[in-house]
Amino acid sequence: MGMQLRRWNSLPDVMKTKEVRKYYNIIKRRQVSLKLKRVFDVVVASIMLIFLAIPMLVIAVCIKLDSRGPVFFRQERVTQYGRIFKIYKFRTMVVDAPKLGASVTVDNDSRITRVGRVLRKIRADEFPQLFNILNGDMTLVGTRPEVPEYVKKYTKEMYATLLLPAGLTSRTSIAYKDEDKILAGADNPAEAYVNEVLPAKMMYNLEALKKFGFKEDCRVLWDTFASVVGNDRLSVTRRTGRKR
Repeated sequence: MGMQLRRWNSLPDVMKTKEVRKYYNIIKRRQVSLKLKRVFDVVVASIMLIFLAIPMLVIAVCIKLDSRGPVFFRQERVTQYGRIFKIYKFRTMVVDAPKLGASVTVDNDSRITRVGRVLRKIRADEFPQLFNILNGDMTLVGTRPEVPEYVKKYTKEMYATLLLPAGLTSRTSIAYKDEDKILAGADNPAEAYVNEVLPAKMMYNLEALKKFGFKEDCRVLWDTFASVVGNDRLSVTRRTGRKR
C-alpha cells in the first residue's frame, strides 16, 4: 500500500534530466517515509471525510441555493509523473467561469459567488480533494497541482515536483494563501502568475523536496491548520524579501 517511486529509467523522458536526478536521489533514500505517506494519506483522509460529512452536505446545499450550476467543480490538473487527472472542488465561481476570464483568480474577482468567497477564505472549497487522495491522484502534503498549460512552462528543474503526487497543502500554499491579492495588482494576472508567482512558488516546492519526510509532512499539516484558523506559527519571507 506504500507509495512507490518509479525506477529512473521508467520516468517520462522530460523528467530524466540531471536537474531532476538530485531530487530523485533524495526521495529514493527515504523509503520509510514513502511507505508511510500513502498509509497516512488514506487513514487521515478517511477520518476527515467522516468528520466533514455533515459540513460538506451543508456546503453543498448552500452552493445550490446561492447560484445555479453544479455543486462540484472539476478541472484537469497534473499529478505524479505528468499524469492528467480530474481535481474536485466545491464550486466557488459562476458557471462557465473559465470562459469568462483568466485561469487564475484575483482578489474581488467578479466570477466568485457569495458562498464561494466564504469557502475560499477558509479553504473549505478544497474538501472534496479528500476523494482525490483516496483515489491515489493526490497526497495530503505536496506540490499543488497545476493545469497542463502551466506545466508546459516548467523549467527542467521544476519537473522534479512531479516525482510525487500533487498535494492538498504545502509550505508554498501557506506562504501564498493570499495569492489572489498578489495577482489583483497585475495588469495581466495570467502573465504575472507564469513569470513571477509560479517561479517563486516552485522555489519553495523544490526546497520542500529536499526536506521530504513523514515528520515534515506532519509539521506542514499542523501549520496549515494554524494558518486557516488565523494563528500562523510561520513568518514566511518570499524570495523577493517581502513578508506576506
